[in-house]
Amino acid sequence: MFTGIVQAVGKVREPEKLGDGVRLTIVTPEEFHLEEVRVGDSIAVNGACMTVTKIEGNSFQIDVSAESLSKTSGLDTFGEVNLEKAMRLGDRVDGHLVSGHVDGVGSVESMTQVAESYKLVIRAPLKLSPYLAYKGSIAVNGVSLTINEVEDTAMGALVSINLIPHTMQVTTLKNLKAQSWVNLEVDTIARYVERMVKLREEEGDSLF
Repeated sequence: MFTGIVQAVGKVREPEKLGDGVRLTIVTPEEFHLEEVRVGDSIAVNGACMTVTKIEGNSFQIDVSAESLSKTSGLDTFGEVNLEKAMRLGDRVDGHLVSGHVDGVGSVESMTQVAESYKLVIRAPLKLSPYLAYKGSIAVNGVSLTINEVEDTAMGALVSINLIPHTMQVTTLKNLKAQSWVNLEVDTIARYVERMVKLREEEGDSLF
């Protein structure tokens, strides 16, 4: 589990073909403290939970399967990535509970500056619409964010988010622009609520 609070921005150095997948070497800044990481540990890379397969100096490797590539964006190329180590029991949850299992890939409709902040509008896949709500939580490329507005359309939900200067400074979201692809994970609690409501509608109060 993760919290959606990005701990560092890494850089993909050497994407290597690995069967139908890819092997990535990610260089980390000193403050990420790779000395605390062991082979087999989980790290969220742009919101996707990945297993560390090798550590060397200030870099680590992950193997991304074809299945993961088909369900995510930005894990098969050079560039900056958001990094977060798996949380420990007893850690503070400053964001929200994030599993690192990407629910869908969205596209950026716009990124516009509003005073000192930025308004990010993302078109989420239609299948995620039931889990998105005003003031609810969403993880975008692994960053825990609060939804300011949701507009349902035939082509998916338009989600508006406010990005404060600090978030822009310490994450890769500053690199987003119209038509960028982003990894999305909805709030785990929303999934359970949707499931319970669906069962109640199908089976009635007998289940509860």
